[in-house]
Amino acid sequence: MNSLTLGRYVPYQSFVHKLDPRNKIYCLIVLMVAIFMPQINYAMTFTMVGIMFLFLLLLLALTHSSFLSFLKSLSGLWFMMLFLLIIYIFIPTSNQRYPDWVAFRIGDFPIYYESIFEALKILVRLMQMIALTMIFTSSTKPLEMTDAFEWYLTPLGALGFPSHEIAMIISIALRFIPTILDDTKRIMKAQASRGVDFEHGGLITKIKSMVSLIVPLFVSSFVRSEDLADAMESRGYDPKGKRTKYRVMHASVSDLFAFLFASAFAALFIYTSVTSFDAYSVFFGVNVK
Repeated sequence: MNSLTLGRYVPYQSFVHKLDPRNKIYCLIVLMVAIFMPQINYAMTFTMVGIMFLFLLLLLALTHSSFLSFLKSLSGLWFMMLFLLIIYIFIPTSNQRYPDWVAFRIGDFPIYYESIFEALKILVRLMQMIALTMIFTSSTKPLEMTDAFEWYLTPLGALGFPSHEIAMIISIALRFIPTILDDTKRIMKAQASRGVDFEHGGLITKIKSMVSLIVPLFVSSFVRSEDLADAMESRGYDPKGKRTKYRVMHASVSDLFAFLFASAFAALFIYTSVTSFDAYSVFFGVNVK
């Protein structure tokens, strides 16, 4: 099984790897839209979340990546997710549909089921969005990614939009995510060996510890970007120059199947959202929240 890291390409001859990168970007966008389509109630919301979750497991299997490696790759994001979870639970929305639906109380402060469900909904959707992005970046070479982005932005070139430059910026940004994560781990180990404690202490102590991480991380990022710019310039890279491509993108029958399947799958989510479809009421005659 391959290990997933956001922005890092994992070479493998899987079904997803062989798809046209332009088609993969289309599938990524429509599936992102499907993830964030609101549903009529929480039962339908978590039902559709479960369906998307099973689909993502299928994609992980097709790319020969394990679910455990995906969870490990989220290790640096758990703190942010936990923070969002706490915010949504302890700061209820002003337009609550079920104001009397109290789960429990902390002193005189009520914790609503609706707040818990909203927090879980945001958390799971964020995880699914990250999983889709990881699957895309791990199965698409950086050069293919650049060509695909540039292909989509080409019509804007007639309006003077720098399509190639923007596509290059996007692909380089995605490419450098795993590099920055590796630099972060390396700097944290180096600072820990010098006595910096990132886990214990009060708020002020942790802020000082983070400064000792952020400053060298920014310095190394700027140095790396300058080295990259020098390397590209020494190889004659000219963003304004007319370029030919060694690899020509071609769509195949597999791309047609993936295109139709992703479109139909996203259409299911959009249909249930737009029509306020409630499967539990229609098929089982049950009204649920």
